[in-house]
Amino acid sequence: MRQENGKETEKRSLIDPMPYPNVFQPLDIGGCTLPNRIVRAAHSTGAVGEDLIAYHEARAKGGAALTVLQIAGVHPTSPTDIPVFTDRVLPFYEEMSTRLHAAGGKVFQQLWHGGAAIEQRSLHNFQQPLAPSTIPSPMVGMVPQALTTAMIDELVGAFAAAARRCEEGGLDGVELHGAHGYLIGQFLSPATNHRDDHYGGSLENRTRFLREILAAIRAETSPGFPVGVRISADDQIEGGVFPEEAAAIAKLVEPDIDFLDVSLSSYWRFHRLLSTLDEGLGYEVPTSEVVTGAVDVPAIVTGRITTLDHAEHLLKSGVADLVSIVRGMIADPDLVVKAQSGREGEIRPCIGTSVGCVARFMVAGKMRCVVNTAAGQETKVPFEPADRVAEPKRVLVAGGGPAGLEAARAAALRGHQVVLYEMTGELGGQVRMAASAPPRTDLGAITAFLADELDRLGVTVRLRSPVDPDVVADEKPHELVIATGTTPRRGFQISAPSKPIPGAGLPHVFTSWEVLGFGGRAAVGKRAVVFDDTGTFEAISVCDALMAAGAEVRLLSRHEHLGAAIPYPAATVEASRERLFSGPFSFTPAVALREIAPNTVVTRDLGTYAERSFDADTVVIVSYHDCNNELADHLRAKMSDQSGAPPFNMHLVGDVNGTNSIMAAIHAGAWVGREI
Repeated sequence: MRQENGKETEKRSLIDPMPYPNVFQPLDIGGCTLPNRIVRAAHSTGAVGEDLIAYHEARAKGGAALTVLQIAGVHPTSPTDIPVFTDRVLPFYEEMSTRLHAAGGKVFQQLWHGGAAIEQRSLHNFQQPLAPSTIPSPMVGMVPQALTTAMIDELVGAFAAAARRCEEGGLDGVELHGAHGYLIGQFLSPATNHRDDHYGGSLENRTRFLREILAAIRAETSPGFPVGVRISADDQIEGGVFPEEAAAIAKLVEPDIDFLDVSLSSYWRFHRLLSTLDEGLGYEVPTSEVVTGAVDVPAIVTGRITTLDHAEHLLKSGVADLVSIVRGMIADPDLVVKAQSGREGEIRPCIGTSVGCVARFMVAGKMRCVVNTAAGQETKVPFEPADRVAEPKRVLVAGGGPAGLEAARAAALRGHQVVLYEMTGELGGQVRMAASAPPRTDLGAITAFLADELDRLGVTVRLRSPVDPDVVADEKPHELVIATGTTPRRGFQISAPSKPIPGAGLPHVFTSWEVLGFGGRAAVGKRAVVFDDTGTFEAISVCDALMAAGAEVRLLSRHEHLGAAIPYPAATVEASRERLFSGPFSFTPAVALREIAPNTVVTRDLGTYAERSFDADTVVIVSYHDCNNELADHLRAKMSDQSGAPPFNMHLVGDVNGTNSIMAAIHAGAWVGREI
């Protein structure tokens, strides 16, 4: 990897007031000059056509130097939303490249074949997927057909033809997807390549497919057209590629590439290739730098890098020449330009849950963002409220959790006079509780940002101030936003909703709030039992907190799986599962609580009613909460008794409506604040 401008950059930074001097150095990749060192690595969105162009255009305008478009299948046996195996893709590329170039960015296409990792629903007439060997992908489960030499030749030609179309369409370069256990990676890894011909066995043979593709692309494209490859520094498969071997692969292909993009993992440990807040910031760097340090071509690193400060550190240290910030720019498309202009406090932070960007895409086919209402909807929803009101209204917001904070911010941005009441001494609501669990502190970044924004926008905030009808009467609002959240419901379980849990009132039985230090303090013993009725991160966080306090924890659940209600657990829950089971933890599925006694918990199996008993000196019940809607009910009743128009409009947002997620709260608050 090049470490160009090292001493010169350090010297320049002493006299140059420009923030992040290494970030804002241009860089040549082949015949393409990037204006800075911030890249957006390829990621799927579910958007197509104009929606996809608008999504990437917003982030090019926001300062990203290079956008690598999501996977484009090079062959009909590996179809994707971008059909790069046909000339029909050319008008799309022409529009994409024109728009991103006008926005100041460059655009590459990631060329892909999924191999064994193609889901059956994506294949025509349930055909068999193709792979170097008959090794199934663990998240697909179909036995693939081993490629013949003739098939390999056809795919090599398909990659080359796809690259030619990218250049014809005006794109600036291509990246071959050789990471994450897809077809090229399946050839590279000895765990998935069991061939005994000249494409298997030795490292030279296992890289042959990749090297043939690179040679074919060079023959099909113009001199100077950038061509690079993405590989996993460690594919996280037993007997697979490890960092030192990945470095050797990079050295073998270096003469044929213009850049190297280094990532991590494969479908064998899916959550590690996508990251959640369970992973530390920059968690991929320790393995990536083994590979980037082995080459002299420009190298890209990624993996929960969300700020320019972090990117500057990595560039200055010589770990990489380019830094990928994907999720940070999903959360705030203007991240780079805001940081460059000294407005970092106005950057909406990524909190790393993967619930919107990854899980929603995998489940619903459309990417969204927990903290950014507009992500993936740029043609319909502006990132910030686009209109200013002609006649400002007085807006009273009751509740300082994420829904109330977001509603207050959006209303203030549009020019309304906003006052927010919060009954506790701090803003943040239940996010403060969630962020208090050991691995989930990053959740608090979003409510801290929103609180700072209210201060910047001049919103009046009254702490330790509950809202009752007299407060509403005194404030005389035109609009009342009720975001008062929920409170734990003691002794309730959905399996027997009309019958309180016997023993739920015993002194060693607690709610999640008490374990996390809110509204009381749980006395944690040595043997804790947690009952999970909801299948959310609430129970997982309670288990983390109890284990951190020294308890041995057994999680009893109404559900079959840990975190069963969390979308796409392979990406969102798996890291928590690994962490919990590495400690004094056990899990019992599909049970309801029969009774809690002073030293035991008795359960009944769902369906069979067989009883089991577990020792416990600490019991925590995590079930559905009561909605704090008393104020709304009182005001509705009062207004219904009066004739004439009501004195104000009333809006309920967030968990007070029965939801139970940060994403639902923030999105609801944003919509209300934009509609008032």
